[in-house]
Amino acid sequence: MDVKAAMDFLERFREGDASAFEEIVRAHQDRIYNLCRYMLGNARDAEDAAQDVFVKAYRSLRDFEPAPSFSAWLYRIAVNTCIDYRRKTPFLSFLRFSADGQEFSIEPRSTLPSPERSYESKALGTAIERSLSRISARLRTVIVLKEIEGLSYEEIAAVLGISVGTVKSRISRARDELKRLLKDFER
Repeated sequence: MDVKAAMDFLERFREGDASAFEEIVRAHQDRIYNLCRYMLGNARDAEDAAQDVFVKAYRSLRDFEPAPSFSAWLYRIAVNTCIDYRRKTPFLSFLRFSADGQEFSIEPRSTLPSPERSYESKALGTAIERSLSRISARLRTVIVLKEIEGLSYEEIAAVLGISVGTVKSRISRARDELKRLLKDFER
């Protein structure tokens, strides 16, 4: 959402038009949920966190100033909410364990028609999710914002309140960590 559109929504919201906030939620809910999903590792926690993000945004919207952008502001709330959520709430992991200790994924990812490709895709997805859960929150945050959400270095810097150079450095370290963690994955 660009600055002009954000200002239009904000003006309508400040004038008491509740539908303006509903439009904001509809425009951003999928991206915020996806960010929370990758930050927290499972759908249930992501749903709760995404809802918290919009509650916090609603409460703060009257004070919002559109610099650098509405999306960056909302992403910042989402990242901070996920960090807080991980600190406070015993969140679920990507994997579940049966009574006999065997691990299995609770959310199969692949819809590919070939069983072999489906298995490979699921195994790779699980390996990536497991690897993401093993790197630090700082590195996980920047790599998710860059590679999954598609934000630019500048947008990530605005969301996190850090310099572009720090963003680039963290992304480089995150990629190196992920490569190291994924090196044993065979396709």
